[in-house]
Amino acid sequence: MTAGLLLAAQQPAAAGPNLVKNPGFETPGSGDMPFCWAKSGWGDNDFTFTTTTDAHTGSAAMRVELTRRVDGDRKALITESTACAPHVVPERQYDLSFWYKSTTPNTALTLFRRDTTAGWQYWTDLRTLPMEGDWTRSEVRTPAIPPDTDQITWGVSVFGTGSVTTDDYAMEEVAPPPPDPVCTATAEECAKGRWEVLPTRNPVRSVHSVVLHNGKVLLIAGSGNDPAMFQAGTFTTAVYDPVAGTYQDIPTPADMFCAGHVQLSDGRVLVMSGNKGYPSADGSIGYQGLKDSYVFDPETETYTRTNDMNGGHWYPSATILGNGDVISFGGLKEDSTGNVTAEKFSAAENRWLPLHQVNQTWSFWGLYPSMILMQDGRLFYSGSHVFGNGTPGTGASIYDYDANTITDVPGLRNKDQRDESASVLLPPAQDQRVLTIGGGNNETNPAANRTTDIIDLKQPDPRYTAGPPLPQGLVDQGQGKRPQTGDEGKMYVSAVLLPDGKVLETGGGLHDRADPVYEASFFDPVTDTYEPGLAADPIPRTYHSSAFLLPDGRVMAVGDNPGNGTYNHNVSIYTPPYLLKGPRPRITSVADGEWQYGDTQRITVDRPIARAELIRPAAVTHSSDPNQRFVDLPMSVVDDTTIDLNVTSNPNLAPPGWYMLFGVDAAGIPSVAEWVHLGAPSAAARAAQHAPSAHVHDFAGDLGTPPKKNGRKRDSAPVSPKIAGCDRNYGTAGVCVPLAFPAPVKATTKSRCDWLAAHGYGRLKVNGKRDPLRLDPDRDGRTCGKGDLRR
Repeated sequence: MTAGLLLAAQQPAAAGPNLVKNPGFETPGSGDMPFCWAKSGWGDNDFTFTTTTDAHTGSAAMRVELTRRVDGDRKALITESTACAPHVVPERQYDLSFWYKSTTPNTALTLFRRDTTAGWQYWTDLRTLPMEGDWTRSEVRTPAIPPDTDQITWGVSVFGTGSVTTDDYAMEEVAPPPPDPVCTATAEECAKGRWEVLPTRNPVRSVHSVVLHNGKVLLIAGSGNDPAMFQAGTFTTAVYDPVAGTYQDIPTPADMFCAGHVQLSDGRVLVMSGNKGYPSADGSIGYQGLKDSYVFDPETETYTRTNDMNGGHWYPSATILGNGDVISFGGLKEDSTGNVTAEKFSAAENRWLPLHQVNQTWSFWGLYPSMILMQDGRLFYSGSHVFGNGTPGTGASIYDYDANTITDVPGLRNKDQRDESASVLLPPAQDQRVLTIGGGNNETNPAANRTTDIIDLKQPDPRYTAGPPLPQGLVDQGQGKRPQTGDEGKMYVSAVLLPDGKVLETGGGLHDRADPVYEASFFDPVTDTYEPGLAADPIPRTYHSSAFLLPDGRVMAVGDNPGNGTYNHNVSIYTPPYLLKGPRPRITSVADGEWQYGDTQRITVDRPIARAELIRPAAVTHSSDPNQRFVDLPMSVVDDTTIDLNVTSNPNLAPPGWYMLFGVDAAGIPSVAEWVHLGAPSAAARAAQHAPSAHVHDFAGDLGTPPKKNGRKRDSAPVSPKIAGCDRNYGTAGVCVPLAFPAPVKATTKSRCDWLAAHGYGRLKVNGKRDPLRLDPDRDGRTCGKGDLRR
C-alpha cells in the first residue's frame, strides 16, 4: 500500500486556520528565500535552493536539490523567529500538510521546536516520503506538543541525491480532546492501579520471561538456580497462556539457567549459553558457561539446536541489530573466566559466525551488560550490568561495530554501584534517550541507591545527566515492613514500557538478594518526573524476578529467588489506571499485518485515537531487556475512524520482528494490541540499515573523548569466583550467604546469625574447614547453632 495512493485525495482532518505564513512561497523575502522561509541543513553535500514557477498553485514553489552527498541533509524550513514560526500549545496536536513531487526516496518531514528555556532544537522526523512524479498531497499529525514548547518549525529534508519540490503548506490545530472519562473503579484504583495475585502458581522457577507473538509467555528456568535439579539433569520451561490461564510444560534440552535470549525477526526466540556447572563447594571455581545455543519456535513450542557459540557465555548480552543479526558480549566461559569475544548470529545464515568473521576489541563487558541499539547502528552500553564492579572507564560507552571502536561516555553517577540496575530506551525510540535506574554493589553490599540518570543520544557529545530520585516505598528486612529513609533505593528493579508512553518501575530489593521493597511508580519521559505512590505488588520481587507488558495492556510479574535459595511461584498481574477509565478504543482492522520500512499502513478504529505505536515484546531477565522499545507511528488522519500510520524507514529504530500495535486515545486509554510483523527480507533489511537518513549521522557524532585503544588478542579476562557476591564456604551453590553483610549488621557471630535467621537461611553446612564469617565457632560443621552463639 503506497502513501501516494492513500494521501493524494486525503482531506484535512481539522478545519482551523492555517498557521503557516506564506504557505505557497508567493511573497518574496529580503534575500534569496521567500518571506518566512530559510535555508537549513548540515553535512558534506552540494545543494541548491530554487524558488521555481513549477508550482502546485499560484506562481511559486520551493525546490531543494542535492547533486552530491557524503552526509547530512538540506531543507527549506519555516524561519525560526517569533514572527514566522507557528505558535503552539503544549499537549495539543497539529495536522501538517503540503503538496510535493520528488526524484529521490531520501526525503523526510522534519520538525524542530522552541523550548522556552533551551531555545530551538531538533524534535523529530514524522515520515519519509515516497518518490512522486506528479503533485501529491501529504499530511501527518504531530505528537502532543511537549511541555515548555511555544513554537515549532518544519520542512522537508533531502538526504540523498535528487530533488523535492514543495508547495501549499498548511498547519491546523486539532480540536481539543474531550474530557477524561469517568472512573469505573474505586478512586484509589483509578489513581494507583491494582494488583491481583493469580490463583494458579507458576510451575517453573522462571528466571527468563519472553512474550511471544501469539500472546503467550515463554518462561525458562533450566535448573532454576537449584543444584539438585542440575545434578538430576532436570531442566524446565513452561509456556503460559494469559487468556486460558494455563501452563504447558516444554521439554528443555540443556540448563538454560542464566542464558541470554532475544527474539529473532521471524518471531522465534534465540536462547544462547546457560549453565555448564555450578560453583564448587570450596568456592575455588565459579559458574561455568555453556557454548550451547537453541531456537525456540512458538508455533511448535519446541527447541531446536543451532551451531555452538565460539565459547561459553554465562550471563551474556543479546541485542538484535537492524539487519536481524544478533550480537552478544560478556558472560563467563566454561572455566569461569570472563569471555572477551564478541559473538554474532547471522540471520541470513541462521548460525553463529566463526570468530574470525566477527569484529573483536577483546574487551570484557561484564555480565548481562546492557547493550542498546542506537539509531545509527552503534551500540550504547548504558552501565547497567549484573555482578562485578570496578571496571575501568566512565561506566558507559558507545561501541561502533563497523569501526570497531569503544568511546567512553561521561556522567553516569556511582558507576560502581549500578549492579542490578535497569536501563530502558525511553518512549519514543525516536528520541534516543536512555534512563538508568538504581542499583547497588553485590560485593560491598551497601543499601541500593535511588540514583537515576538520563542520557540524550541525539546530542553531538552525549553525557548522562542526573534524573529525579527513585520514589521510596516500604522495605521488609525481616522484622516487618517499614518506610524507606534517606538515600535507600532498590536493585533488581523492573522497568516496563507502557502503551500510554510512561514507564512502570516495580519490584526490587534494598540489598543483594534480600530485603524486598514494596513500591511502584510511573516515570513520565515527557516531563522527566516520577508519579509515586502506585499500588505495589504484594509479592516480593527481588533476584530472578521479571515484570513485562502483556498484549492486553496489563503487566505480569513473576519470580523471586532470595539468597536463602527459596523461590516464589506466585504470579501477579497489574492493571494500570488507564484500564480503569472507561471503554477502550478498539482497532477494528489492520489492512496488512506484514509491514515494511517506510510504509504507510492503514488501520481502522472504532473511535478517534491520539497516538499509535509499536512496542517490542519483552525478553527479560535480571532487570535487563536491552531490546525493549516503543516506536512512535506518526498518524495521517483520514477521518475519525480511518488512520494511516507512517512506519519508520530506519530498521535501527525498530529492528525487524513482531511488534504489539497499540492505538491510544486522548485520555491515554490503549486498545488491546494487534500483532504486526515488521521487516523486509534480510537482504533488503541490510540495505535499509545502511541507507542514508536525515539526521542519524549527526547524533552522537562529536564525542568529547577519543576512542579507547583496543586490547591485544587474549583468551579471557580474570574473574573472581566470588563475582556473584556469595561466600561459598556455606550451604549449597543455590544459597548465597553474602560476602559483606548489610549495615548495621555487626561483624559478630550473633549479629550475622540473627540476620541469616531473619532472612530464612536456617542452619547451613560449612564446606571444608574455613569459616571466614565466624558462623561456626564450635566447629560442628553447621552454622549458627546454640554452641556457636554461646561462643
